[in-house]
Amino acid sequence: MLDVELVGEEPGVVESFRVCLSSVLEVPLASFTSTAPDLHAAIAGWRTWLAGRGFGLVSIANASTFQWPGYWIAVLEPSDGSAEQATVLMFGTPAGVVLSPHDSALLGRAARDLPVRAGYIVAPLDPAWRAAPLGPERVGYVEAIAIADHAEGPMRRVSAVRAIPRRGLEGDRYAKRAGTFTPRSGRGVGYDLTLIEAEVLDELTLPDGTRMEYAESRRNIITRGIDLNALVGMRFRVGEVQCIGRRLCEPCAHLERLTRKGVLRGLIHKGGLRADILSEGTIEQGAAVQALERS
Repeated sequence: MLDVELVGEEPGVVESFRVCLSSVLEVPLASFTSTAPDLHAAIAGWRTWLAGRGFGLVSIANASTFQWPGYWIAVLEPSDGSAEQATVLMFGTPAGVVLSPHDSALLGRAARDLPVRAGYIVAPLDPAWRAAPLGPERVGYVEAIAIADHAEGPMRRVSAVRAIPRRGLEGDRYAKRAGTFTPRSGRGVGYDLTLIEAEVLDELTLPDGTRMEYAESRRNIITRGIDLNALVGMRFRVGEVQCIGRRLCEPCAHLERLTRKGVLRGLIHKGGLRADILSEGTIEQGAAVQALERS
């Protein structure tokens, strides 16, 4: 995401929308100039620009209840006596504000707490997925282990823990099928185990100048020396336990609410990995984390 700064008076809805487009696509703000009299006309022009580059701008039905683990743009109802709508950039499930051109106080606010009138997603026109080629062998190790007894409960560090296939870590809320995001059906994919890189947490500086403790990230396994994003769709070992990477563990407004302001924005695409456990065993601090093969 590109940081875009505006100089001058508070932006209107067209201006704030183009700032969000510029930020999420990481292209210069000047690429989205518009002389349109209203947002509807401006969006029509930007759709033409995007189509020429292989993208579409898709309207969201029922945007106020929309769930999407990536970026989307929300148009808010006028508030505080203003007659002007505003636009913010959202991210995560549940979604929170990661860019607010008109009011920085909205950063981190959950979509459910905002007067969302409309929403849009920037999406590629060609959805074909092309797997990244496997690189050389990747090996890291377990820096720390953390579990929580119940949903939203405090994370506590442990030196070793038993891994239960198709369940999670013994004593953790997800192994008990009692996590915040545990599927109502009782079974889903990618809920057994969460991992995050220690390097990411070491480098993350929050707006108040503080840093997060490893357990505070609310991930189970803190690794060092291995690229977790590269393990999506791959089998890997954590000590003697075999796992499979399912998807990125992107941050969300819920995580920011349980931790501190700035976490949502700071962990975009660096929030770690969601994985399932394939074999039983014990995971210990210091155990090797090794990529095996793509599933």
